[in-house]
Amino acid sequence: MASTISSAPFPGAENFVIGIIGMGDMGKIHAHVVPDERLPLLTQQVFQRLCMWILACDREEKYEDLVKEFAHHPNIQILRNGHLVSRASNYIIYSVEAAVIGQVVAEYGPSTRLGAIVGGQTSCKDPEIRAFEEHLPSDVDIVSCHSLHGPNVDPRGQPLVLIKHRASDESFAKVEAVLRSLGSKHVYLSAKEHDRITADTQAVTHAAFLSMGKAWHATKQFPWESSRYVGGIENVKINLMLRIYSQKWHVYAGLAILNPEAHKQINQFAKSTTELFYLMLEGRREELRARVYAAKERVFGRDDNPKWGPKPLLPEGVVDRFSLSKNNAHGPSIPNNHLSLLAMVDCWSALGIVPYDHMICSTPLFRLWLGVTEHLFRTPGLLDESIRVGIEDTTYRRDDLQFTIAACGWAECVALGQFETWRERFCVTQKFFEPRFAEAIQVGQAMIKAVLEADKEDEVVEKE
Repeated sequence: MASTISSAPFPGAENFVIGIIGMGDMGKIHAHVVPDERLPLLTQQVFQRLCMWILACDREEKYEDLVKEFAHHPNIQILRNGHLVSRASNYIIYSVEAAVIGQVVAEYGPSTRLGAIVGGQTSCKDPEIRAFEEHLPSDVDIVSCHSLHGPNVDPRGQPLVLIKHRASDESFAKVEAVLRSLGSKHVYLSAKEHDRITADTQAVTHAAFLSMGKAWHATKQFPWESSRYVGGIENVKINLMLRIYSQKWHVYAGLAILNPEAHKQINQFAKSTTELFYLMLEGRREELRARVYAAKERVFGRDDNPKWGPKPLLPEGVVDRFSLSKNNAHGPSIPNNHLSLLAMVDCWSALGIVPYDHMICSTPLFRLWLGVTEHLFRTPGLLDESIRVGIEDTTYRRDDLQFTIAACGWAECVALGQFETWRERFCVTQKFFEPRFAEAIQVGQAMIKAVLEADKEDEVVEKE
């Protein structure tokens, strides 16, 4: 192993300088100094061998704090601004909010070192690539990336999209060698393919959880304290909702508002939610059943020719134990119409999306969400029970009403491009749930880890 570490991955690697503009959570992943030590020592050693020096910056008012934070990392130097980083680095990564990427590249792009490689880590590539094409010198190569997971997820084994937009094979190979130290699975896409797939796998998923949070906030309830939200499906809903609201608002706003591919998905999700809720309210059982089963066939296939694998994405019982509830006397789960799950599949059906087609680029959150959705649709009797509850049982009616209102509200925000309205809607609900974020992140991490480990065990069995 020592020989692997010491061997240079490409000529001149010992003098290759990485520049990072934007030292938020994801920027720090590339610097390999994440506070929770989820990156192994070996990975850090490899990265330090690949580039003897990392130059990094953020907004100038953060300079002093960053200098203190990285004082004990000898291979990292914090500079005051992106001009200084750009002029001295061989490979520059812009790790800033998608909403401001154009502004930041316009300011620092002209200072880019002659013949350097530039990339971005934003979740939406359309504005990023347009900014690079407009503001970078013509002699600069462009190789972008996107880690398809949040900052609290171990990057090893997770998808990392690489986009060779304008670059020589030599430059692309250098970027691959540098990013390989993260231990992620490399996926090769164009910028447009990336935005379409992230819209299909992330935009609607985020809209669903954002709407759940708004609904529970509107009804002033912490769902884990209620006997109505018990069991594996509810655990996934609650933990992932809290996980999203514990993050920074701009992450989800940028992906939804700036990605042209995401607009129709989020709008369709709101439409599907509304129309299914109307069918429930009006007691139109046969119409509801026909629509749900038609969506099932388009998304998951016929019973005699299913699109899902022989084994469920979520192994039996794996998420049942990850509850935030302090009360173990809640008893068994109460039948739920699962409007959010029915609307998700109806949305995919209307847009012709088959979620399994994008598994290579799926985030841990998407795999969990698809897993519980698949569970509802492939477990005998469970789907019919959801339809029955939607028509006959009013237990979840007010929650469903608020969920529908919230889904339409997020869709309107996206359609109007309202970043400020999005921020206000997000932050007020974030504050409501904030007291439970620390515990939710721990439980959510354990849940994701358990699911990923189960996936790895299945892969080993298949290979054998």
